Amino acid sequence: MNNMLDKRVSKRWIFSPMPDWKLQQQLSSVIHTSPISTSLLMQRGITTFEEAKAFFRPTLNDLHDPFAMQGMSRAVERLQQAIANKERILVYGDYDTDGTTAVAMVYSFLKHLGADVSYYIPDRHTEGYGISEQGIAYAAEQEVRLLLCLDCGIKALRQLQKAHQKGIDTIICDHHEPGADLPVAYAILNPKQRTCTYPFQELSGCGVGFKLLQGFCKQHLDYKLLYKYLDLVALSIAADIVPVVGENRILAYHGLKQLNEAPRPGLRALMRMANLNGTISVSDLVFSLSPRINAAGRVEHAKRAVELLVAPDMDIAQQRAKRIDGYNTHRREIDRHTTHEALSIISSDKQRLKSKTTVLFKSDWHKGVLGIVASRCTEHYYRPTILLTKDQGQAVGSARSILGYNIYQALGACTSLLSAYGGHAYAAGLKLPLENLPSFIQKFEQTVTDTIQPEHLTPCQNINLTINLTDINWPLYNILQQMAPFGPHNHRPVFATHHVIAKSCYTLKNKHLKLLVQDQTNGPAYEAIGFNMAPLAPIVQDQRLFSIAYSLSADYRCSRKIQFHLKDIRC
Repeated sequence: MNNMLDKRVSKRWIFSPMPDWKLQQQLSSVIHTSPISTSLLMQRGITTFEEAKAFFRPTLNDLHDPFAMQGMSRAVERLQQAIANKERILVYGDYDTDGTTAVAMVYSFLKHLGADVSYYIPDRHTEGYGISEQGIAYAAEQEVRLLLCLDCGIKALRQLQKAHQKGIDTIICDHHEPGADLPVAYAILNPKQRTCTYPFQELSGCGVGFKLLQGFCKQHLDYKLLYKYLDLVALSIAADIVPVVGENRILAYHGLKQLNEAPRPGLRALMRMANLNGTISVSDLVFSLSPRINAAGRVEHAKRAVELLVAPDMDIAQQRAKRIDGYNTHRREIDRHTTHEALSIISSDKQRLKSKTTVLFKSDWHKGVLGIVASRCTEHYYRPTILLTKDQGQAVGSARSILGYNIYQALGACTSLLSAYGGHAYAAGLKLPLENLPSFIQKFEQTVTDTIQPEHLTPCQNINLTINLTDINWPLYNILQQMAPFGPHNHRPVFATHHVIAKSCYTLKNKHLKLLVQDQTNGPAYEAIGFNMAPLAPIVQDQRLFSIAYSLSADYRCSRKIQFHLKDIRC
């Protein structure tokens, strides 16, 4: 308990810069909001009435022209040709939520148009991430003439060269970082290409696929045909933790609206399995729906997730959702066991405890949960973490990073020891020969030690504004709700209030902390819940003054009662 307490107390509070007072006053007078609300908007780069209107009322008309993306004209032309000539099309996607939603979207769209289309998801356990040799062989056997790669393909140089040799044209729709060399493809859609000038680079893999369909519709069909797929795009945005700004915010906003009003049968059935009865938020997608969809690929095969997402009616969808939920229950059991093993290995090794990184290998770990467990280890010890297991004679696994440190670049410094790697700044996958493992552990530790800043290794809490409890009211809460959907780069606002006392304090299940907080002036008191904060109870007892960092929510038992969701507590 003391270790947990020390870790909490050492968390850095990082306050967002305060906007210029005069500009804040000007904007407040134009959009008729309080100084607190206006400051939050200005921290998000919103300084004019037009920008505020676009932020609060996202419209699909503000999506960028799909043909601003490099390769779009060739991609749309080739897709139209394949449809018109009844060429066999294979939609190939990754096995995570982003990939499976992309496959379900593009497959359903092309099927609706009467295209000769099928889909392929690689087996996580036998084929691994991305385009596999087996997948290309399957495409050739099926006499596929056009391969659509979704959420993968940008680094599949060898595999797509083979596809080209077999007479298969490829359109890549990917959002991962490209390597120095690009694969042979008829068209590449990836806003992160160095030569691509598309205005928004942070689309999900499904989002890039959506832009392809948007480009196709712009030339051949009505845009409205795409709107029914926005629930899938919103799910991909939430699951892949891409910034919820720009186009992503527009797509997520309208996708959530569809999820709440008319979700497709597969997602409606899954929402029932997850007991999601209220208004669906990004958090619900991240913590309830996405883990269930991912579970299919982790413990069985991700094609089961696509089968659910394309289910034609509720009867079929409910059967498939029940199967998916069963996978998720099994995944949680494996997850708990592996997490316990991993944390035990770290805690029992003094050298590992002193390291800047964690790299663990166990030959019998389940490959499907390594990313989840790496995230849990990162949360516990707060440093770049890699978990590996044995697969087909190599060490394969997942890497997770901490705020401010690019683990993808760190892996790039170790590329001579790796067979393959790919991913993002905060999450990546890798493969290496078993005999290279000792050298890799040493090299990775040295690379991180040389490049990480000391402050990165201390957990931080970002705070937007310092306010008084008397500033809190329903108009403020209602404005905050209109800033949704929340996510990376548009987080739910976090406030700090100093010199408060706890009128009451008790713990729930010896894990969570429940307080009734009030300022020194005996003003209004608010209920506050701190999940996993029970060890902090000594800080707030005996009428001591303390500071809180928190966000606002409405008590689910009483819609007219504002409650605090505690983020941290300081003496």
